[in-house]
This record gives sequence, C-alpha cells and structure tokens, in this order.
Amino acid sequence: MTRSDRPDAELVAAARQGDVGSFAELYHRYYGAAVGIAYSALSDRHLPEDAAQEAFAVACRDLGRLRRDDRFVHWLNAICRKVAKRLVKWKSRNGLPEDYPWAAAAAANDGQTESAEERAALVRQAVGRLSVGGREIVVLRYFSDLTHEQIAAVLGISRDAVHSRLCRARRKMAEFLSRNGVGRREP
Repeated sequence: MTRSDRPDAELVAAARQGDVGSFAELYHRYYGAAVGIAYSALSDRHLPEDAAQEAFAVACRDLGRLRRDDRFVHWLNAICRKVAKRLVKWKSRNGLPEDYPWAAAAAANDGQTESAEERAALVRQAVGRLSVGGREIVVLRYFSDLTHEQIAAVLGISRDAVHSRLCRARRKMAEFLSRNGVGRREP
C-alpha cells in the first residue's frame, strides 16, 4: 500500500505516536477542503488559508482528544468552522474593511451588468446568500475543485446528498443572478 492509500485512521494513529509524516499526509490530503470550508464563512482571499492552517495546528495539538480516528476529517472541519467564525468576529470587532461580497444587500441593478468584474461580484453575492451548507458545497466543488466523492467524504454525507444540495444551491444562485441581470439577454 502506498503512503497516499493509507486510511485516515491509520495516519491518525501513527501521528499520535509521533510520526510527523503521517500528520503531514493528513494535512496535504485535507488542506484544500479546509480552505474551502473557511472560505465559505470568510469570503476573503487570505483569511481562509490562515484559518485552515490554524485548524491544523489545533488538530495537531489536540489529536489525543479525537475519539474516533476514522472521523478525523469531520473533526477537522468542525475545528475549521470554529476558527473561521472566530476570525469573522475578530475581523468585525477590529474594524477591518468588509470585503465579504454578501455583507451588503445586492445593489439595485437595471438588468445590465457592465463588466466581468461586476458579474463576478454578483456571483460571489449569490454564493453568499446560500445557507452555510449550500455555501460549503459550492465552494468545495467550484473553488476547491473537489469531486462529488471527495466532498461526500469531507462532509460525511452521501454522494447523492452532495448532488442534490449542489443542484439546490445552483438553482438558488441562478434565480438570484437572473434577478440581477446576469444571464439575461436583452434584445
């Protein structure tokens, strides 16, 4: 069995025994997903990476507290969500510029989006209006580029659940974008 084929539970057990390489493999395996989870809460270019790194630092420190080795990724996701939530509070308390695209209501749009940049901002707003679960699914699929199977493994849900949640999220985004002039063809 190659190193990358080792199950999470085996890697966690080895990491608990001091095998730094095993924890590094868990890091490489789930770093992208952790950034995606954090991005869905933060929508910032740099803070999600900080949140993911902090989540892994906490996981490394507290690995002995994990009750079931095979649930590592779910435990890591919970840590990452808590770190991201704390960063959102910290960011708002410290008066940093709000660059969350969904922080303000969508501006009135006359049906004409003038640039790709404006359309991208509207897409970010559409993602931001989704439920937390919908946002995570969309970010993991389209921003972290995970497959349905990978998302299912990371979130601990079935592939069918990923598919249905992704369909619902895309439909809600399409409705928002249509109301704001994206995708509409004027004669």
